[in-house]
Amino acid sequence: MVPRRLGPGTRENGFGNNWVALGIIVRLPFTSRPVAVPVMAKLVIKGTNSKSRLWLARRMAERLAAALPGREVRVVADSAYAGGELKGLPGGISWTTRLRKDAALHALPPARTGRPGRPRVKGDRLPSLAKIATAAEFSQVTVTRYGRTETVAAAVITCLWYSVFGFRPVTVVIVRDKPGSAFGIALVTTDREATAEQVIERYASRWAIEVAIEDSKQVFGTGQARNRTARAVERTVPFQVACQAAAVTWYATAGHDPADLHERRENAPWYTSKTEPATADMTAKLRRVIIAARFKPSRPDQPTLAELHAIRLAWEDAAPLAA
Repeated sequence: MVPRRLGPGTRENGFGNNWVALGIIVRLPFTSRPVAVPVMAKLVIKGTNSKSRLWLARRMAERLAAALPGREVRVVADSAYAGGELKGLPGGISWTTRLRKDAALHALPPARTGRPGRPRVKGDRLPSLAKIATAAEFSQVTVTRYGRTETVAAAVITCLWYSVFGFRPVTVVIVRDKPGSAFGIALVTTDREATAEQVIERYASRWAIEVAIEDSKQVFGTGQARNRTARAVERTVPFQVACQAAAVTWYATAGHDPADLHERRENAPWYTSKTEPATADMTAKLRRVIIAARFKPSRPDQPTLAELHAIRLAWEDAAPLAA
């Protein structure tokens, strides 16, 4: 599950606000890439702390967890979604994000000494991330991300990111893509059960929400609404996001046919490398099915639209004779 900035509102609506979208990442049998199904979208109101992107992201995650009791909600987000708002996360929600280079990390709190006074809530300040990576011990791990399976070096440490997650211990995974080079990225997660491979693949799956947001703009027209009132702006994007979720869900559960790809290749032969259906293909098929169902009689004894039209014309012709 990934919160992501949806993009700025159009200038025509006069507001220019941003949206935060939350999507559930799923694996579908007919596509090799993870697919993000958007389920929520909230408007960011500028100038208010209670409506910041991080504030909204946490509330949406908590709302999703409440709707799915007993299920673990694993949030994946970029570094913009890391802040003090994440202190005291509920136990059923884990948070994975990219660690900032200037993050102030601390060692775990030392054992209690038995002396009077308040025990320490955090250990000593750790050196910079670059120094930690230099002294860390890396091991080779195999991960599948961005459509490729590759081997990278990863180092794992347990510490505190007190300014963001408070006294909750976190796992930091430092990733080195090439031997002998500086580390590429550092990831941090509150999921203590996840392995380094799982954390790396989980963060890479965040790209699915980027694809979903692009689809929402290009296929469903999100962000192109010409609304003039604040209430209309608050309704338009969530409605379009709901339509996108309905289209993807319908195709995944009832609409997919292996012949769809062959038909698409025949209608658009310039897509020489197309091997999997895209969101636009799912939406196009749903549109055709809806149109076909609209004009298909539900019962054989029901008159068709053409027959109704002929009857109406006959009545109009007979009206002057009756007069």
